[in-house]
Amino acid sequence: MTDLVQDPGAPSPRRIPIMQALGPYFFILPAAAIMLGGLVYPVIQAFYLSFFDWKIGTSFEDAPYVGFRHFVRMVYDADVHESIWVTLKFGFWTILIEMVLGISLALLLEKPIRGASVFRTIFILPLMISPVVVGLIWRYLFDARIGWINYYLGKIGIEAQVWLGDPELAFFAIVFTDIWQWTPFIFIIVIAGLQALPSEIMEASRIDGANWWQHILFVKLPMLRSILLIALLLRLIDVFRALEVMYILTGGGPGRATELLSLHIYNRAFDTQQLGYASAISVLLILIVFGLSFAILVMGNPLKERSDV
Repeated sequence: MTDLVQDPGAPSPRRIPIMQALGPYFFILPAAAIMLGGLVYPVIQAFYLSFFDWKIGTSFEDAPYVGFRHFVRMVYDADVHESIWVTLKFGFWTILIEMVLGISLALLLEKPIRGASVFRTIFILPLMISPVVVGLIWRYLFDARIGWINYYLGKIGIEAQVWLGDPELAFFAIVFTDIWQWTPFIFIIVIAGLQALPSEIMEASRIDGANWWQHILFVKLPMLRSILLIALLLRLIDVFRALEVMYILTGGGPGRATELLSLHIYNRAFDTQQLGYASAISVLLILIVFGLSFAILVMGNPLKERSDV
């Protein structure tokens, strides 16, 4: 019986599984490096900066160490509390209305009808516009003197409104602008999910006698639950980082009626030059987003039903 001689140039039997196991990690390494450099490092840096009272134009080496003083200050800062409340209220109304409108329009335009493709193209245009341009457009439209909104309201006999000068109207203006810009985002995600649903299940529900409402409520929407959850999380994150449109549209005013938490951080950092305190508030923002996102994931992932043996 002849002994089998292994080729010295052939890979070791143990080496092949190791390379196969490590192979996928080499492909995601560039993306992981970008995430670490562009996301994790700034968060760590912001947390580190929050322990110092540093102002623009001064040397960081001379900045006094204040420990957790900035975090304690946030607990009693009424301006931070008000900004958090404005952000939560803004997020509730915008996300609620955008989800309802986006889902409704996707269900209506799911089937191929005449003009649907043209409407979809026009409808997603707000997503292609820069946030700065969006803010400038709606600032002009809401202008009390030369804005088109007051002009056409006057045509039908409605008195002109100071949209950006009244606290309630200014809040309505930023909510309306956000809905105009981001409802197409929900629409695109939902209609893509609807078109990916298996036709067999859709046909089976029709054969079982489900009407239009039952078909939507008990078949389509439950199957779209994961997609809707992703859309909700993405919009939640966008709400807490919204800055450009609000800064151009109202600047947080009148007073603090439209000062979202992100805009409050910007004002603290660059208007009052309290970079350390602004970093502490940004850490709070990250914790709020993480907490809300975790709560949504937990509530959107129901417990698995126990199978009867």
